[in-house]
Amino acid sequence: MRPLIILGTGLAGYTLAREFRKLDAERPLWLITQDDGRSYSKPMLSNGLSKGKSADDLGMATAEAMAAQLNATIRTDVQVFAIDRAQRTITVGSEVVEYGDLVLAIGAAVFRPPLEGDGDDKVFSVNDLEDYARFRAALGEQGRRVLIIGGGLIGCEFANDLAASGYQVELVEPMGRPLPTLLPERASEAVASGLRSLGVNFHFAGVTAVNLAGDGVRATLSDGSTVDADLVLSAIGLRPRVELARAAGLAVERGIVTDRFLRTTDEHIYALGDCAEVEGKVLLYVLPLMAAARALAKTLAGEATQVAYPAMPVQIKTPVTPVVVAPVAPGVKGEWSVEADGNNVRAEFRNAEGQLVGFALTGSQATDMKVKAELARALPPILA
Repeated sequence: MRPLIILGTGLAGYTLAREFRKLDAERPLWLITQDDGRSYSKPMLSNGLSKGKSADDLGMATAEAMAAQLNATIRTDVQVFAIDRAQRTITVGSEVVEYGDLVLAIGAAVFRPPLEGDGDDKVFSVNDLEDYARFRAALGEQGRRVLIIGGGLIGCEFANDLAASGYQVELVEPMGRPLPTLLPERASEAVASGLRSLGVNFHFAGVTAVNLAGDGVRATLSDGSTVDADLVLSAIGLRPRVELARAAGLAVERGIVTDRFLRTTDEHIYALGDCAEVEGKVLLYVLPLMAAARALAKTLAGEATQVAYPAMPVQIKTPVTPVVVAPVAPGVKGEWSVEADGNNVRAEFRNAEGQLVGFALTGSQATDMKVKAELARALPPILA
């Protein structure tokens, strides 16, 4: 029997493999990855420092241990160069491997803005465990200055983690406030206030260049100012990895296009997690990934199952000002209503018909389980 092959051993790939093995213990199962195949929780990368966790601490199991646990073959540190849909094969290094069904769980790549200057070697991104290890090694002792490019979810989480761990943080965000695409202005102010209380300095501009300056770097901003730092963390955002799918002739838009069975435009190829665009939705969060993995495992085990996404609020790991947000879908018309008491904000977004379609909570509002549950129940499902 040709194996089920999963490309990727991140949260998506390993979650699917675990769910599949609950339903089918015998079918040959392969997982193939470009990294070392360790199992770890990706959300821990942006708050591991304040918890005293090294990369090795965050690694929960080696590839060998996962292979034994899953009764699977796991190939590490190899690249898949091509998919031959007609023959149902993939080219792994110099080897051609047959598949019965193929799952693309290859995630999203870090977007690195084009920057002028000669300081690129001191610009880091953290998108996996190996990235985290390199960043931790470069970070050095407490008190050093880190410039973070990007004030979105990942940038704010790292800003909180680094500042709480004794580092000086300079955060650069061109849209004028933190979490600008997720929160209304008043909630952004609450997050900024909390981060400032930890010593985070904000610069509301873009970064145009990073140049070496002594042992560190000097960043030039779009407003003409400069910021000195020991190293730079780029946290602009993620883009689904679609190149392999596109080269194979699969439909690609923002992500790899799938139906609600997670099936691509090839009946034997599926996509899961950050690389997938399910019924037009690209959701780079953990809860949608988990729901999709459970549904796809059933489909691959012979019980065709469509994925459904209930309302799934997102918790942002900024402990100094906790945040929970149910993002408003792009293009939805409506307005925010806001109640605020210092850094404690309750904001609700209602559409033109008066229906609650999103919310943002900060501070004590975000930690109030009753409030979160009440608002989540009132939201429509993301994908019914």
